[in-house]
Amino acid sequence: MPYTPLQDYVAAARSGSIVALPTDTVWGLAVTPDHSDKLYELKQRSLEKSLILMGASAADLWPYVTMEVAQWQTMTERYWPGQLTLVVPSTSKVPLVMHPKTPDTIGVRVPDHPIARQILALTGPLATTSANLSGQTTLASLDEVLAQFPHVYGLNDQALQTLVEPLGPDIVIPAPSGLPSTVAFWQSDHWQTIRQGTVYL
Repeated sequence: MPYTPLQDYVAAARSGSIVALPTDTVWGLAVTPDHSDKLYELKQRSLEKSLILMGASAADLWPYVTMEVAQWQTMTERYWPGQLTLVVPSTSKVPLVMHPKTPDTIGVRVPDHPIARQILALTGPLATTSANLSGQTTLASLDEVLAQFPHVYGLNDQALQTLVEPLGPDIVIPAPSGLPSTVAFWQSDHWQTIRQGTVYL
């Protein structure tokens, strides 16, 4: 798709179309959880690999998680927004198509990227994955994402400016780190790191 205005981008995301999402780690592809099959098909991704559910805040993700807030609040207050994905017990609100091989758990994250969080506040939590074909290098810019995936929606310059302006003149928009997030899995009474990224627990 061509670069689109903010209103069209949000409408596309809400209706189940795939959008390009900037994050603090890598450029991502995102879609509403109930349309997650589109991401698997587009990326040629194995169903063995679950998607990550991103939200604008921890509170937006609570309905998808069965854990008591106190069990993961310490982690979210310390590391979110940030490059830490928490794999936690999920509720039935998470569609099976988003995690077909791990139906009892889901990875959740709030990215440390102000534009991403503004987008997620407008769309609601989205199923996400890195912007690349499975097994290939992640794409480094929106131009690259839309060149490889021409049917994905991306924000035009005016839309980006609209999102940046309310943040104030001193806001710094981080460049993607290029590294995947650290992944921690909840094991009954403690967290176990299952993928090491930029966050060390």
